[in-house]
Amino acid sequence: MRVLLTGGAGFIGSHTAVELMQAGHQVVLYDNFSNSSPDVLSAIQTVVGIAPTTVEGDVRDTQLLTRTLQDNGIEGVIHLAGLKSVAESRLAPWSYYDNNVTGTLSLLKAMSDSHIAKLIFSSSATVYGQPTRVPLAENQTGGSLTNPYGRSKMFVESILRDIVIADASWSIICLRYFNPVGAHPSGRLGENPNGEATHLFPCVVRAATGRAPSVDVFGTDYDTPDGTAIRDYIHVVDLALGHVHAIECIERFCGFDVINLGTGMGYSVLDVIKTFEKACGHPISVRFSPRRKGDVSACWADTSKARDVLHWSATHDLETMCSTALAFALGSIPGKRE
Repeated sequence: MRVLLTGGAGFIGSHTAVELMQAGHQVVLYDNFSNSSPDVLSAIQTVVGIAPTTVEGDVRDTQLLTRTLQDNGIEGVIHLAGLKSVAESRLAPWSYYDNNVTGTLSLLKAMSDSHIAKLIFSSSATVYGQPTRVPLAENQTGGSLTNPYGRSKMFVESILRDIVIADASWSIICLRYFNPVGAHPSGRLGENPNGEATHLFPCVVRAATGRAPSVDVFGTDYDTPDGTAIRDYIHVVDLALGHVHAIECIERFCGFDVINLGTGMGYSVLDVIKTFEKACGHPISVRFSPRRKGDVSACWADTSKARDVLHWSATHDLETMCSTALAFALGSIPGKRE
């Protein structure tokens, strides 16, 4: 299939591009590089052996999107272009609604004008809000949403559901990610956020490699075995392969569906730090701080639907997630690795 990846140069997009290309799909990347680097394109070429076709543009530019879809004969879209920091969304909610909701409406207009009706949407487990029970299944009613980022994803899911109700020719799958981490085994692709790191893995990596003095652990009084929050972490290569299965599923699927992408296992913040300590071979300094507003105690996926519908399941363990993230980081520090 000829696939457009919006946000294709980002952390998830670049890994998804690699797996799609290696599976024989033709890929066009569309990115404004607001939270990525053009250097990623050469890394993808090194890993795959082929340079990806790339268009620099904003997802809210409907005219450019339409030209890109039509000029490249696109048959399906994987929509990954979105702002994703929970903390930032509380400070600038207008930016999140503009980029994530308005940007999706722009893409849908361009797809409609180009007679393309196959879409994989990058959603998030944040749409479940405060969980009433775990593991989280797709048919579970969401609790109260705690941040604009989560609400922006929920709004888009609602829009996509309404579109399929109005026009049965559309095929849309929303993939609800849990916590993508790790890096490509080549060491060429990984998470390298612009600006300040807010997610746990980049923060631990910076402390482990000496680029930060310590890791902030927010909350030690949760109702969990060690008092720290529990999350479902999924290796980014597993997540990328989930998209390959989804784009192949959507070729024979018509309608609307939501599917979790996670491992079905929960690890605490301290579990992650201890596993990183084994990977780097030295202790990592920790600074304990109060809970952050809106953080949930425990969150992990029911993955049975992904197995049944997509015939996909995650295979990488936490040790691999930590070791590949560390290897990528060491390769990006001058003098640390050849």
